Amino acid sequence: MKNSFRIFTRLGGVRYYAAFGSKDLKIDGVKDVIAVASGKGGVGKSTTAVNLAVALASKCQLKVGLLDADVYGPSVPMMMKIDQKPEVTKDMKMVPIENYGVKCMSMGFLVPSSSPVVWRGPMVMSALRKMSREVDWGNLDILVIDMPPGTGDAQLTTTQTLQLSGALIVSTPQDVALIDARKGITMFSKVQVPILGLVENMSCFICPHCSEPSFIFGKGGTHKTAAEMGLKVIGEIPIEMDIRKGSDDGVPVVISAPDSIVSRAYGEVAVNVVNRLQELAKEQEHPESNSTSGGACFLGDQFDELGC
Repeated sequence: MKNSFRIFTRLGGVRYYAAFGSKDLKIDGVKDVIAVASGKGGVGKSTTAVNLAVALASKCQLKVGLLDADVYGPSVPMMMKIDQKPEVTKDMKMVPIENYGVKCMSMGFLVPSSSPVVWRGPMVMSALRKMSREVDWGNLDILVIDMPPGTGDAQLTTTQTLQLSGALIVSTPQDVALIDARKGITMFSKVQVPILGLVENMSCFICPHCSEPSFIFGKGGTHKTAAEMGLKVIGEIPIEMDIRKGSDDGVPVVISAPDSIVSRAYGEVAVNVVNRLQELAKEQEHPESNSTSGGACFLGDQFDELGC
């Protein structure tokens, strides 16, 4: 195991395996699978995942899927305005439900919104496998996975059963949130998933009257964390009432207000994600050209300390 881990290449502080992973981990017809994670709840991860998926479809003109991996607290049904159960094909695969150009799958499609899912870990892991592999996704450029908060069973199951092209970490600039963001980054690095970058959500509140920014959750924390871990911040999303309204109404802000500042910010994140995936693909084609220096070795050094 130690020798097998050493073949992986470091990139931005993370050794990656997307190109070297088993073909059995790939979903037929799906080119890239990315996880949107936070390590902590309440930082706007699901809102980011939904608007990113819609922006990838509408602004980047890609074929996109969205998997809601939060079995206990699914948000995609409300945010994507979907209130129906998926159909099943002859070969017993669920058909994802499409809205705003994005194919969606969620536990919220399968159980009433008022019914809690009271399951232990093994049942959650089984559900995640079914919602990812027993779904007729068709041909997709990107499958976006809205991960649940934390670094437990759901995260490990996803990384062990799917070939992830990368993970996008969402955090507010607040130190309390960044503590768990660091844990999420370290968890993905341990399972050899590259970090696409960090998204700073709720970066500031821009006053609608005077246009002055107020940094409610602090300023610069996400950039500092990214720099310390050899990573990049690939987007900053300000707080806007339209984001909350769009989520509650089931109309993502990139659809309801496509020319707004926040919609342009989501669009920039989408473009940066696509560019990052292209960079990784090129690195995988020429692994001998990869190198890291300085702070970029931060997470790789942790692997050496663990004996991996």
